[in-house]
Amino acid sequence: MVPINFLAVLVSAVAAMAIGAVWYGPLFGKEWARGMGLSPQGLQEAMKRSGAKSYSVMAVGAFLMAFILDHTIAYGSMYLGISGIAAGLIFGFASWLGFIAPATINSVIWENKPVRFWLITSGYYLVTILVMSVILGSWA
Repeated sequence: MVPINFLAVLVSAVAAMAIGAVWYGPLFGKEWARGMGLSPQGLQEAMKRSGAKSYSVMAVGAFLMAFILDHTIAYGSMYLGISGIAAGLIFGFASWLGFIAPATINSVIWENKPVRFWLITSGYYLVTILVMSVILGSWA
């Protein structure tokens, strides 16, 4: 069994939440809301209705993502014989490219969202997974 550094997993999850707050706040929040078809008032109302619940679910999701990513990095490192930040970046990028990018492009294909919306969403996941991967890889 691969040992898991739960502190690194927790720090990675917190980092994901912090990146999300900045990414969907001051960086791309208005553009993302437009892509979702929300007015600024509609977004504020949605946050009031389910903000705490949404953040709780997101926190659990971020923790699970970090936990599984840690396993991916650990097993991938054993398979390829690399470790540390390099392993984190390789397996983090591969995870994004193989799972996140194809899954999120569906919003453009089937939901008629603009490509810019996909770039914001998948870009968030790319940055988040790479940051998590650096944390997890460096603490391995």
